[in-house]
Amino acid sequence: MKDFTKKIVLENGTEFYGYGFGADKEAINEIVFNTSMVGYQELISDSSYAEQMVVMTYPLIGNYGITDEDYETKFPTIGGLIVREYNDFPSNFRYTKTLSEVLEEHNIPAIYGVDTRRITRIIRSEGSQKVLITAPGTPNSVAMEKLKSYRYPTDIISRVSCKKRWFSRTANHKYDIVAVDCGIKYNIIRLMNQKGCNVTIVPYNTPIEEILAFNPDGVFLSNGPGNPESATPVIELIRQLRGKVPIFGICLGLQMISLAYGAKSYKMKFGHRGGNHPVKDLQTGKIHITSQNHSYAIDAESLKNTGLQITHINLLDNTTEGIESKADKVFAVQYHPESAPGPQDSIYLFDRFIEMIKENK
Repeated sequence: MKDFTKKIVLENGTEFYGYGFGADKEAINEIVFNTSMVGYQELISDSSYAEQMVVMTYPLIGNYGITDEDYETKFPTIGGLIVREYNDFPSNFRYTKTLSEVLEEHNIPAIYGVDTRRITRIIRSEGSQKVLITAPGTPNSVAMEKLKSYRYPTDIISRVSCKKRWFSRTANHKYDIVAVDCGIKYNIIRLMNQKGCNVTIVPYNTPIEEILAFNPDGVFLSNGPGNPESATPVIELIRQLRGKVPIFGICLGLQMISLAYGAKSYKMKFGHRGGNHPVKDLQTGKIHITSQNHSYAIDAESLKNTGLQITHINLLDNTTEGIESKADKVFAVQYHPESAPGPQDSIYLFDRFIEMIKENK
């Protein structure tokens, strides 16, 4: 057996030895797990995973490579990747680079050959925690001291948001949308283009005067990383915008809307990540299979007397999955309808946004 080249050390002191790929560097992040069977390229380029090291529960990763057209953001911002088996010889006529090459290019460390089932069980039992990826010879005492002194960053949204506005246009457009970028995924923009919308993407800290200057038919609040309570510029923007223009939020967007209305958020034990979460639409009674990626949730009890109604719930743990204020023309979901779960279960939400815009015109 060849010598180990990397190891990870969890905050509880457990060590796992394996083999490095991607960037050869040491890093500390929050460790989380994802249950998706495919979509590792979309995952590494989803800004919601910034500063997180992701354990893939599906055992074989890398087998179809990386394709230039399939990124969800301009470049990957994931903290790191932990997999059971890595394939560096993809079988896919579309692939342009291997996963390892892309991770190395963007300075992202990864490790394979570890027991991902055991790691997942630890996270599920003990909750998300800090993890260090380091050289195999690093003493455990040194690793634990590094983990103890590490503090989670609070400025992640500012790092993944665009720095200047940009546009995504479509032919013969009918509506103009301003999307507030907290780490927006490209497929959200594509779906809005398909629905006849020109989309103007603006930084997370754009003031209301600048947004209203675009004369938007609607405002979209994107997904993104980190604690929603740190997104104070967007929360204040929502307070100023509500009732003036239809608003649609996804994932972090739901959390920021809830906080703007006076609700409270909390850190989940290990979050929701993957494509198999059943969500019930309380208005229709239908069950949708959804794709999710979040560490925080909104306290349902705190939504009372805020003016927001719960529209969707997660059938696995009864967490809040959808909210709305009909009076203010605001609605949001916690899951990702653009991630093609179901695979078409949740596309109707974009149609609902368009209908809200039509009614407001």
